[in-house]
Amino acid sequence: MTYSTDHHAPEGLRTRGTVIVVPGRGETRASYARFGSRLAHDAYRVRVVDPPAADPAAVAPFLDALARRLSEAVEGVAAETPDGLPRPLVLVGSDLGAAGLAALLASGASEAAWWPQAAVLAGLPGHGARAAGRWEDELDVRTHCPTHRGVLTGDAAVERGALAGAVPRELLDAAYASRAEIPHLLLVGDADPLADRAAIARAARTLPKARLTVVRGAHHDVLNDVQHRSVAAEIVTFLEALREELIPAVTVETSAW
Repeated sequence: MTYSTDHHAPEGLRTRGTVIVVPGRGETRASYARFGSRLAHDAYRVRVVDPPAADPAAVAPFLDALARRLSEAVEGVAAETPDGLPRPLVLVGSDLGAAGLAALLASGASEAAWWPQAAVLAGLPGHGARAAGRWEDELDVRTHCPTHRGVLTGDAAVERGALAGAVPRELLDAAYASRAEIPHLLLVGDADPLADRAAIARAARTLPKARLTVVRGAHHDVLNDVQHRSVAAEIVTFLEALREELIPAVTVETSAW
């Protein structure tokens, strides 16, 4: 059985790194086809994996299953070329995927095959945050991008109502308590009704190397909302800076806006 979808760098270009994407509640790999293709176009090797089927309320088994899924993904990409895995390796998670990655990184298992050089955490949910109502109400919480709303609605594998239940407290406690020393990019929409902005800001301050980016007008599915081009550009900027010890290639010297 296939548990991943792949996006490759354009032929003839040197691959600049590997990105493994973990979806959130109710989402499928198809939810990240646009996102994966965009990063791949910038010469990054992208693999989108299925979230683990384990119940996140049982935190230890859930994190073990997530670690196995990441290891399989990394080992599969590494086996494709004689030079092994294109690095840096960056893990990207959204919603439950972000919470799971943060909690897993808190374990400090730096010798694991899946251990990354950086992480992108998008749409970390707050404690007890949930979205009840009809499918149209859930879509409004997720995204106002008409294209992505169509992707979610047209995908029979998307679990409607998945946001009606909150992410387990123990998992979120572990996620927000992480002190993993790798660089983190935290992304949150300023119109995300499931986000706890104060908790995310505290996490950004307590992580040793973190950048918090707030996306104006974006909702919970911050990687797939109307601002998806700008969000992808922010992530590519982060990936490129990571290759240069977090020194950005472009800085603004003067500007009238």
